[in-house]
Amino acid sequence: MSPNRYLLAACTLVLLTGSAEARSHVKKPSAAVAPQSASAATPGNDTNAPVTDAHYAYLVDFDTGRVLYNKNAEERMPTSSMSKMMTMYLVFEQLKQGKLSLDSKLPVSEHAWRTGGGGRESSAMFLKLNDNVAVDDLIKGVIIQSGNDATVVLAEGIAGSEDAFAERMNLKAQELGMTESHFMNASGLPNPNHYSTCRDLSILAHRLITDFPEYYHYFSEMEFTWNGIHQMNRNPLLYRNVGVDGLKTGHAEEAGYGLTGSGVQQGHRLILVINGLPSMQARADQPATLLEWGWHEYRLMDLFKAGQALDDAPVWLGAAATVPAAVESDVKMTLTSTKRQNLKATIVYDGPVPAPIALGQKVGTLHVEVPGMPAQDFPLIATQPVGRLGAMSRIFVALKGLISGHA
Repeated sequence: MSPNRYLLAACTLVLLTGSAEARSHVKKPSAAVAPQSASAATPGNDTNAPVTDAHYAYLVDFDTGRVLYNKNAEERMPTSSMSKMMTMYLVFEQLKQGKLSLDSKLPVSEHAWRTGGGGRESSAMFLKLNDNVAVDDLIKGVIIQSGNDATVVLAEGIAGSEDAFAERMNLKAQELGMTESHFMNASGLPNPNHYSTCRDLSILAHRLITDFPEYYHYFSEMEFTWNGIHQMNRNPLLYRNVGVDGLKTGHAEEAGYGLTGSGVQQGHRLILVINGLPSMQARADQPATLLEWGWHEYRLMDLFKAGQALDDAPVWLGAAATVPAAVESDVKMTLTSTKRQNLKATIVYDGPVPAPIALGQKVGTLHVEVPGMPAQDFPLIATQPVGRLGAMSRIFVALKGLISGHA
């Protein structure tokens, strides 16, 4: 029996009951895709989703990219101080690369001092002109106090000028896939050419958490005192005891009140970006409601672990008749309880896999279907190598196939 004559074998796994049934299947496997990517997920909100006064809102699962709530998430908007997350990304990058240290001291220029309001601006660390300030303190001044002055000191210290730093911000935005973002300054001060989207800011938040776990703690620090002035973290969700551990607030007359937040409940991390709220109180209440709804309605399901053998793939002319097949990476999905009950996973083989087979070689496809959601495919790989039969053995198998009429 040659590979191109072999019917595709399919094993349907009923995940919740643990039972399985085998059947023949002739559907060609489709190309593998990433788990529930934001682009693959169908945007739109459940009928029981909370109502928000925000003009923009985007709630997404950290692990799977499943979009749980979407309100104008692709529209450009002023980002105000949420822009400082990009400044922090570049600062953390410099620290990780050893080009900057937490003990490094940077000078406070007149431009930085004036951007902070010359000691009068509320969004300020209240730095003194010509002071030299440690990077560790400046980071706290940016994240906890939302200091425009501290932000500019860091920008100038890294790139020489705020304009040059803004160029770096834009290059990094493109590198991260933030295709609808453009930065004109490090702080997010109003400028018609300074904008982003909820979706882009969620990408940035995700990368901050993923790329710099050693520095993410700054976003959950509650207070900081500098120059005799004590200030509390402006993120209201940190005080709600709902599992939120970051990231950054923002406010501008044109954009209203906004917040990019993230938190974990029972191992399930969500990211929320919301903007255009009418008041500080609304910014404290409505993001918390959206996050709590997301955690209550959706669960992160660990379907299959990387390297977990799901089935034995048939082998053609191999030293072994089959080879264990496993998913290459963890398969996770974010689902409601109703959809979890109707999830179906099917293993598909495109005929026996010709030997030799290398360790990690693709041998099949895991096809996952959930009613009302796009189907997803995940590659199955060989968990061990399989050598080819010797010449005489291959001749014997080929003759046997000819005699039986399957060659």
